Amino acid sequence: MKRRNLSESAQVASLADRARTNRLFVLDTNVLMHDPTAIFRFQEHDIYLPMVVLEELDANKKGVSEASRNVRQVSRFLDDLMRSATKEEIDRGLPLPAAASGNHRGSTASGRLFFQTRQLSGALPDYLPGHGSDDAILSQTLALQVLYPKSRVTLVSKDINLRIKAAIIGVHAEDYYSDRTIEDADVLVTGATALPPDFWEKHGREMRSWKDGERTLYEVHGPAVTRWQPNQFVYEEAPEGIEAFVRSIDGDTATLELARDYRSERHGVWGITARNREQNFALNLLMRPEIDFVTVLGAAGTGKTLLTLAAGLMQTLETKRFAEIIVTRVTIPLGEDIGFLPGTEEEKMEPWMGALMDNLEVLTQSQEGGNWGRAATNDLLRSRIKIRSLNFMRGRTFLNRYVILDEAQNLTPKQMKTLVTRAGPGTKLVCLGNIAQIDTPYLTETTSGLTYVVNRFRGWAHSGHITLARGERSRLADYASEVL
Repeated sequence: MKRRNLSESAQVASLADRARTNRLFVLDTNVLMHDPTAIFRFQEHDIYLPMVVLEELDANKKGVSEASRNVRQVSRFLDDLMRSATKEEIDRGLPLPAAASGNHRGSTASGRLFFQTRQLSGALPDYLPGHGSDDAILSQTLALQVLYPKSRVTLVSKDINLRIKAAIIGVHAEDYYSDRTIEDADVLVTGATALPPDFWEKHGREMRSWKDGERTLYEVHGPAVTRWQPNQFVYEEAPEGIEAFVRSIDGDTATLELARDYRSERHGVWGITARNREQNFALNLLMRPEIDFVTVLGAAGTGKTLLTLAAGLMQTLETKRFAEIIVTRVTIPLGEDIGFLPGTEEEKMEPWMGALMDNLEVLTQSQEGGNWGRAATNDLLRSRIKIRSLNFMRGRTFLNRYVILDEAQNLTPKQMKTLVTRAGPGTKLVCLGNIAQIDTPYLTETTSGLTYVVNRFRGWAHSGHITLARGERSRLADYASEVL
């Protein structure tokens, strides 16, 4: 009993000593389930894990979901930190070295990890009814605030309702921000930039142009060039203005290539033509053999799936560049079994592929050959289009495939990395999504895997991105999106 009291006093003294200079963060379970490396993300500040958090981690360690895998990874991290630690060292706080954070380069973690080693008396107000794990975490955080008044004790949680309850009872609470790819989704690149009216006056004096086969190229110099990225589109607002993409950049010198005009019937892609500038840019990215990775963002009805599928059919069935098209999308919840109903993997995925089937109808509605011709075309397309579940992607390698990943905004950055690395030689991967329609819990516009890859692939010579702005589904859908 005496040994335990000495041990408790050691933790109180250690926390009190560090509280003068460091902040103390109390982590909720959902933060660790969302990002297993969270304990290494608080730099020089200290982390406190209530015992109820460890209990919840233990309760969620089984399963094949992404959250369960993250829980097991957290347990491995904690086990590594505690492997040779004594009870006295645990009470004084386990150091969090930067090396423990794995591949997270640039980490400066130098804080300490504290576990709950005694019952803290933090009486919750009588007006707070429940006795669940959230209330236990609130109680511990409230007690720590009373025990260390000179320190800024902060509860970190992805649970909005828990943060609301914390604010009501006077506990400082914050969301977990370290997983954000960008600070604000409004600053996410669109993939296209309008040239200023005086662009040619400032950048066209030493311009030169030449032909490379059917391609027309320009070399321009000037200050605006330094802000461009490879495969970024530039255009003039004038009706007959130039539309081009940045082929390469060297300092303040850029090589521009005129974009192909897919708005004309002569350059139609599987019977589809672009209806606006952004769709034309999207088809340029989808049809260029030099581009291996394409991200297309846009609201419902902007034509993401239709354009991507048309480009895939053109390059698979006519130019024979790809062996087949593979279509997949997120099934919510991701990582769970897709069902025990009879049928193949494709038959189980078909209910999730309504958008694919709708767009195939548009692409095969030609009247040539009558009903028999359309049936034969549908059979041909189905033989070259494979529907696959994301649940079985681990360990696969796609060779010479045109891979379409729909609803990519519902993927976490870790899941997105797993899928993008499936691409083998000759494969093109297209990610489609709308970051305003995220269904996965704890994912936001700034933490989505789609936002993550758009930001991380920016500037790579073999990737391209475009945001579709105008809806082209129907006048009813366009009007509804404005007024409803």
